[in-house]
Amino acid sequence: MADKPDLSEVEQFDHRKLRKTNTEEKNTLPSKETIDQEKEACKKN
Repeated sequence: MADKPDLSEVEQFDHRKLRKTNTEEKNTLPSKETIDQEKEACKKN
């Protein structure tokens, strides 16, 4: 049965061994000022 994945390792996995991690959200979007500066730079070229 090649179409079915082998789930034996998943069934034995112990989620209690995982460590707790803290995630930090980062704002990767540019600010309005940055966008305006880039628009002005493009208009000058």
